[in-house]
Amino acid sequence: QVQLQESGPGLVKPSQTLSLTCTVSGGSITTNYYYWSWIRQPPGKGLEWMGAIAYSGSSHYSPSLKSRTSISRDTSKNQFTLQLSSVTPEDTAVYYCARGGVILWDYWGQGTQVTVSS
Repeated sequence: QVQLQESGPGLVKPSQTLSLTCTVSGGSITTNYYYWSWIRQPPGKGLEWMGAIAYSGSSHYSPSLKSRTSISRDTSKNQFTLQLSSVTPEDTAVYYCARGGVILWDYWGQGTQVTVSS
């Protein structure tokens, strides 16, 4: 059973960089041909796919967030990390990590609330 767990600060100040880590257990992030995604849900809105890192290590981003988003990984720890720069209150959301690509995910973390506020 694959399990994912998000970790990181729950409060970030405007203009700073949001950084979250997803720790995966029960499966390797380098296993062919899986992708590992970050998805968020702002209050009162739907899910938004932010980007993913592939089993190969290549990263792919939503066009709307590409300029501010970076996804990397640490294979020794079986973790992948999201960095979102220049955050504003509009980036307040529940952030999820999940296994899958742009539109289909089969395993999810429980989600972590991130609030952008001074």
